[in-house]
Formats: sequence, C-alpha cells, structure tokens
Amino acid sequence: MTEASEKGPQGSWWRGWWCLLQRDLTLAMRNRLEWLNPLMFFVMVVTLFPLAVSPEPKFLAQLAPGILWVAALLATLLSMDMVFKGDFDEGALEQLLVSELPLAWLVTAKVVAYWLVTGLPLTLAAPVLALMLNLPEQAYSALALSLLLGTPTLCLLGAIGAALVVGLKRGGILLSLIILPLYIPVLVFGAGSVTAASAGMAITGQLAVLAALLVLALTLAPWAIAAALRISANG
Repeated sequence: MTEASEKGPQGSWWRGWWCLLQRDLTLAMRNRLEWLNPLMFFVMVVTLFPLAVSPEPKFLAQLAPGILWVAALLATLLSMDMVFKGDFDEGALEQLLVSELPLAWLVTAKVVAYWLVTGLPLTLAAPVLALMLNLPEQAYSALALSLLLGTPTLCLLGAIGAALVVGLKRGGILLSLIILPLYIPVLVFGAGSVTAASAGMAITGQLAVLAALLVLALTLAPWAIAAALRISANG
C-alpha cells in the first residue's frame, strides 16, 4: 500500500469536516441577526442587572462572576435548538446520516461552527462587560480562560439536547429541561474560578476541572449527538 493511499481516508475525513464547517459558517453569516441574538442577550442581561438590583460597586463585584457566567450559559442555550433544525427542515440531515464519514465526526464540525458564532463572541465580550460590574482586574484572565474552556463544553452538551428535540416544532423548553442539569458542573467551576481569582486565590484546580470536563465532552458527546440524531430521524 502506498503512502498516498494510506493518507487518503484521513484526507477525506478532514475535507468533509472542513467543508461542513465552512458551510455552517457561511449560513451563519447570511443570517447574522439570528446568530447575533445570543450575544445581544448576553449584553442586555449584564447591562440591565445593575439597574435591577444595586449599582453599588462592591456589591456588583461580589455578584459579577455569577452574573457573567449565568448570562453566558443562558445565551449559549438560547439558539442551541437551531444547530440541527435547519438541516432537518431542508433534508440535509438525511445526507449526513447516510454519509460515508462517521456521523460522530461530522457533528463536531457543526458544534465547532456554533461555538465560533456564539461561544467565542461571548468569551471576547465578557471582559468588556466585566468593567460594568466592577470585577477586579486580577480576575479578568480567569474569566476569559474559564469561558474559553467552559463554552465549548456547554455547546457540546447542548448539542445532545438539540439533537433529541430536532424533530419537534417547539423543542426549546424541552431542550432547556434536558440540558440545564448537565450545565451545573460547568457553571459551578466556571464561576468558582472567577470568584477565587477575585479573592486572590489559586484557580488551577477549577481550570483543571473545566479542562477535564471539556476533554470528557469532546470524547463522549459526539457519539451521544450522533445517536440522538438517529433516534430523532427514525422517530
């Protein structure tokens, strides 16, 4: 067997994955207003919260880690049901199911695309919004790192629920009920790392747990998403 033939299957896997990623990003750019909703929701929640409670700097600084992380979590979940909905309505999901490439491999491209248009903007906007909440400067790096590790995990877990409800007309509420319990560990350690950094404490433990959760999600979630899509398609 030649070297080219050995690299052929791997090359086709990467080409298929890359083409699907580019397709989803192109579709997202065509529907910018729809995909900007999570970011706008994130900004609005963080902006309105001081008006609803108290603008006192010390009070906001204490609540800032929880506010930012809860807002980011809900913003990530806001459009999660759209990850596979368009493909299901257009019949493209059936093409993914019968593709020669493993479905678990292909769905990772769709989750990465969703994170790039949703999770990454939230991560970049969070330090700017942290200024409004008087978050201590030493906690900014912890906020960015925790969101950088946590938001991909949220997207992977959310995609499992999105795959389960893809065939339902109003699956948003059901999606929230399925996924929110799975989000709790990410929320606890994500907000905990920012709180610890605000107090001048070490955050390596919390970040290590977030990294472990991300690795676990990357390992198991694609297979769960693929199984859920097959169940939804056959149902």
